[in-house]
Parts: sequence; structure tokens; C-alpha cells
Amino acid sequence: MATIVVDDSENLEKAIKRFKRMVEKEGIIREYKKREYFVKPSATLHQKKTTLERKLLNKKRKAERKESY
Repeated sequence: MATIVVDDSENLEKAIKRFKRMVEKEGIIREYKKREYFVKPSATLHQKKTTLERKLLNKKRKAERKESY
């Protein structure tokens, strides 16, 4: 659960921004940026493919590090 402590002297807008960042970091709510331009389907597929490859590579590296200990 995301909680923040707000001081009396702190600006309310700054505290809200801090809370929003913390919520996004914890994965409670994600804010997706709206695309203002057209993205080709092939570009979207390419991006998903590279993201998946990166995730799998990181998972493999983590497993290798765990085995080395």
C-alpha cells in the first residue's frame, strides 16, 4: 500500500505528484501515455517482440546468477 507523509509546509501539488509516482512504482495504477501519432502494427509487434526477448534474457541472467552462488 502506498502511503506518504505530508508536512504542513509542503505544497499539496508536490505531495500529490510524489504519491502518484509511488503508486505507479508499486504497480497499483499505471498511466499509459496517449500516442498522438499512428504506429504501424508491424512496429508494435517488433516492440513487443524485443520487450519479450529482453525479459527472457534478464530472467536467464538472474537464474545463472542464482546458480553461481
